[in-house]
This record gives sequence, C-alpha cells and structure tokens, in this order.
Amino acid sequence: VQLQASGGGLVQAGGSLRLSCAASGRTLSNNAMGWFRQAPGQEREFVASISWDGAFTNYGESVKGRFTVSREKAKTTVYLQMNSLKPEDTAVYYCAGARGSFGGTSQSSYTSWGQGTQVTVSS
Repeated sequence: VQLQASGGGLVQAGGSLRLSCAASGRTLSNNAMGWFRQAPGQEREFVASISWDGAFTNYGESVKGRFTVSREKAKTTVYLQMNSLKPEDTAVYYCAGARGSFGGTSQSSYTSWGQGTQVTVSS
C-alpha cells in the first residue's frame, strides 16, 4: 500500500490547515490510521489515530481540542483538521496505516507510512 499525504504549507499562528492522506495499492478500509509528526532534532511524535470504522479517535495531549482526525465513508482517505495552530506545531506530518483495526500511539503499531508533508506555523 502507498500513502500520499498532502495539504501542508505555511500558515500564521492561530490559522488552520487540513491534511489529507490517500491510500492506494491496497485498501486500508479495515485498518486504523494514524498521524505522527517530527520536528527538526526531535523524535517522531504521535498526533492522532482513528479506528477502521471512524468510531474511535485518539489524540496526543499537545493537540487535543485543536486537531480533529476523520476518514471518509469509503475509508480510502484520512484527514487531519488542524485549528488554532501554534509555532510549536511546525513539523513534518506523516500518515500511517496500522496493523490492526484500532491504532495505538506507538509507531510500532503502524506498518505503512506516507512520505510526509511539511507544516510551518509562523509566529
């Protein structure tokens, strides 16, 4: 399976962006999906996950209340709506397909990774 993340860019603090992640090559409709991010010089950090059916979501503490993960009914595309962005949200954002139907917060729970999309938030 190939994952293609898009939607990143440059935004001012307080602004919004919506990231998309499209899967191709193999359906991930029965798999949870997740978003991670990595800032320069830092470890990759869990951002959000969504279960195979969209019924369960989970968020990292630093983005709770600001970010929303969703997936379309056909389940081939996952979104990350990012509101009230802060400079500390600046990072490369990666989408990932989980091994099972319910994703975790650990990178080891995910077997497929996209190439990443840059998000830069200016102060």
